[in-house]
Amino acid sequence: MATEAEIYPALTTIFRDVFLRDDLALTPETSAKDVQGWDSFKQIEIIMASEEQWKIRFSTRELDALRSVGDLVRTIAAKTGGG
Repeated sequence: MATEAEIYPALTTIFRDVFLRDDLALTPETSAKDVQGWDSFKQIEIIMASEEQWKIRFSTRELDALRSVGDLVRTIAAKTGGG
């Protein structure tokens, strides 16, 4: 069970690893347009790392609904019973 407050630090680590940037700070509003280099390949890396971190699997419908980091955090929280 992961709460949104617990998810952000771990997700920030994932993003920093994927983008090789220690200065990335995530907000609920952060989206692909806000992070240079965030393309479909990086999105897949983020999703795969998130699935591994929280031992979950996203459905295609859930992935299609993701528009921001906040959406991802809420989805992870719901899937882990923390939302």
